[in-house]
Amino acid sequence: MAAKTSDFPVKQRQLNEDIKSGTFKQCYLIYGEEAYLRNQNRDKLVKALAGDMNSMNFGRYEGDGINPGEIIDMAETMPFLADKRVILVENSGFFKNGCPELADYLKAPSETTYFIFAEKEVDKRKDIYKALAKTGFEMSCDEQDENTLKTWIAGKVRSEGKTISPRALAFMLERVGTDMSNISTELEKLICYCMDKNEITEADIEAVCANWLTNRIFAMTDAIASQNQKRAIDLYYDLLALKEPPAKILALITRQFNLMLQAKEMSSNHRDNATIASALKLAPFLVSKYVGWARDYSFDELKDALEMCAANDEAVKTGKLDYVISVEMVIIKCASLRKSR
Repeated sequence: MAAKTSDFPVKQRQLNEDIKSGTFKQCYLIYGEEAYLRNQNRDKLVKALAGDMNSMNFGRYEGDGINPGEIIDMAETMPFLADKRVILVENSGFFKNGCPELADYLKAPSETTYFIFAEKEVDKRKDIYKALAKTGFEMSCDEQDENTLKTWIAGKVRSEGKTISPRALAFMLERVGTDMSNISTELEKLICYCMDKNEITEADIEAVCANWLTNRIFAMTDAIASQNQKRAIDLYYDLLALKEPPAKILALITRQFNLMLQAKEMSSNHRDNATIASALKLAPFLVSKYVGWARDYSFDELKDALEMCAANDEAVKTGKLDYVISVEMVIIKCASLRKSR
C-alpha cells in the first residue's frame, strides 16, 4: 500500500484555511492517485469559488483533447455581473505531458480568473507545474496508509453514533480494499444495515460489504471476454497499485477460465443452471455469467487460455519472465483470441 505523502495533512489544512477565510490563490492544482480526495477537494473549491457548476461564470474543460487556446480565451473574458470567473480543468494531461501555452499564461493570468486543475498524474519537471507551484497552490492526494484509513473510518462511524472495534476495522480494509471511494460506499451500506445497532461488527461487514478483489476480477474477466484489452489492463494495474501480487491475480484469472470451460462443457451437455451451480460450487446467479462468457470462446480457445496461464506461471518460476509482464501477456492474449461459435 502506498504511504501518504508527508505534507498532505499540512496542505489539507492550508486549503481548508483558504476556503474558510475566502482568501484564494489564483491557481490550484489537486493531483494524485486517490480519486476520492481529489474529487472531494475539487468540489470544495468549486463550491467556495463559484457557488456551483451552473454559474454563468464557471467553465469546465475535461479530457486530453482540450485546446489550451480556448481556456486562455475564456480566462481573458470578463466575468458577467460578478467579480471573478472560475475555470475547472480535469484530466487534461497538461501537467504530465506539458503545455507551453498555459505554462506561460499562468505566470500572469487575468486577475479576475481563478483556475482549479484536477489531475491524476503530474511531472514536476514540466514548466506548467513550475509556473503554478510558484504562484499558486498544489496538493498531492495520494493513497492513504492503513492507520490513516482506520482513523478516517472510525471517525465516520463515530459521527453516526456507532462504534467499531480495531479488529473489525482491520477486517473491513481487508475485505473492501483501500480505495476511499469504495470504502465510503460500503460504509453507507453498513450504516444503513446497522441502523438499529450501536456497534458495527465483523459479521455485519461480511454480510454487507462486497469483496473488492472478487468484484475487480469479475470486471476484468468481463473485459477480457468482451475483447476490451484496455479496460482489462487498466483493471490489472489498478490491482497492482493496490499491492495485489501478480501471482495471485494470475491464479484468479486461471480459475475464471477453468470455471468457464467447465460451465461450457456442462451447458453443452444440457445441464441446467442449478446443476452447474452445484457442481462448480457457485452461487446460482453467477452461472449465467460464466456460461455467457464461455459462449464467446470455443472449447479449444478456453483450453489454450488455460495452457497459456500455466506456461506463463512456469516461465516466471524458472526465471524466464517477469511476473508483472507475464500476467499482462496473458490478459492481452486472452482478450484477443478469435471468437468462434
